[in-house]
Amino acid sequence: MSSSAIDAEAPDLVCQLDNVQGMVDALSAVRWKRQQDAVIELSEHGIVLIVEESGCLQGKVYLKRELFMQYEYTAQGRPRFGVSLGLFVDCLNTFSVPGHSSLIEIRYPGPDMELLLKSVDSPDASIYAEIRTKIPDTISWDYNFEPAGSTPLSFTVKSAALKEAIDDLEWPGSSIQIKLQPDPPSVTFKGEGHGDLQIDLMYYVNTDLLIAFNCDHEVSYRYKYKFLRATTSNIPSSAIKENRGSKLTIGRGGMLKVQHLVSVARSSAPHPHIDSAGYQQPSRIAFVEFFVKPEEDEDTVND
Repeated sequence: MSSSAIDAEAPDLVCQLDNVQGMVDALSAVRWKRQQDAVIELSEHGIVLIVEESGCLQGKVYLKRELFMQYEYTAQGRPRFGVSLGLFVDCLNTFSVPGHSSLIEIRYPGPDMELLLKSVDSPDASIYAEIRTKIPDTISWDYNFEPAGSTPLSFTVKSAALKEAIDDLEWPGSSIQIKLQPDPPSVTFKGEGHGDLQIDLMYYVNTDLLIAFNCDHEVSYRYKYKFLRATTSNIPSSAIKENRGSKLTIGRGGMLKVQHLVSVARSSAPHPHIDSAGYQQPSRIAFVEFFVKPEEDEDTVND
């Protein structure tokens, strides 16, 4: 089918992105296994990609429309479609050239409901990809995240330190206890297996690692190690190098929310999002969010 015929189909979305590697980093952050299906939801505000496992773990990537150089949205409602996350990331990687910020166009749907990708700034050659989509098998589960009380139970820790702590607590098939207590203000990660391993982050003592802390009563919940590790296993190297922080919040019933910030800023030539002084607009950030359900444990201290 000719390009003019495709244009005549009036796609729901046509957008252009100038940092493919940033998008790859953000999507890879929620890729915790090789074979993984994702649901993509489009709206006038941007693109949301959702992945889930066992009704106990959910990962989301929010790509706000401000991240894109161009964002033309004409759909009614919010179209949703399924796609292989691995295939999507692999296709995007073919457009990513080290040291060069490629400009790509993303279009949906194609003539057979495909997700279409093509390079638009290469004078020598054009790269084009079609990704088959499918109707999502299920509707994403409602995590119903609510505050655990009047004071949020949350802490912000350097992403590198969080990943290192969870990696060090590896007890395959076991669980990790996360405990917050106001006096002394601290966060404890404890793993149980053939022995006990505990990591304490003391607020006011480790301010270089534990950046922020909010807690007015002791709370403790256990989470399956494999689900907890999925929230940090693919934190992008850019977030580590930029010394970013990750925020963890415990909601009502022990629901754990883990939030990372991933830069999608173009790092080479200047573009409209960076002014003459080199100031980078804060909108050039992708938000990555995980929700982890706690294990049922009568011995935990609940709110």
